[in-house]
Amino acid sequence: MSDIIFKRRSIRRFLDKPVESEKLERILKAGMQAPSAHNNQRWEFLVVTDSEKREALSKMSPWAGMVAKAPAAIVVMGKTDDESLRQWFEQDLSACTENILLQIAEEGLGGCWMGFYPNMERVGLIQKYFNIPENIVPFSVIALGYSEDENKFVDRSDMSKVHYNTY
Repeated sequence: MSDIIFKRRSIRRFLDKPVESEKLERILKAGMQAPSAHNNQRWEFLVVTDSEKREALSKMSPWAGMVAKAPAAIVVMGKTDDESLRQWFEQDLSACTENILLQIAEEGLGGCWMGFYPNMERVGLIQKYFNIPENIVPFSVIALGYSEDENKFVDRSDMSKVHYNTY
């Protein structure tokens, strides 16, 4: 059994070293393995490796500064043109984003999830800058790259939060 889930944590400082395209592809494929309501798989991805575009993206949220220093960023987006599936949007894209984060750690990299959705001002900034159609909604931005720090286990478990059969 892999222990990668116990090593994954948010990394905000990256080495100045590009991420290999093979690793990026495996990371994206891991995202696409996520469960989705009715198996609709309505996700889309924007991979940002250009330094000027990462710099611009880093300024679209007060908490996205690390994107400028990361060698890559992935914008996880969802198609919203089917209203009957819209209600599952957050769950599908959250599962997709977490799969990506786990694969980032598996690849020996670090990553950090920044929520952009449901802040429609931030969503609109990404859509406008990257010329994204209105029916494709940016959900999360993940900065990734080789970490300056080692991914070490940090025990966050608190069994007092677990309840069986009743609260």
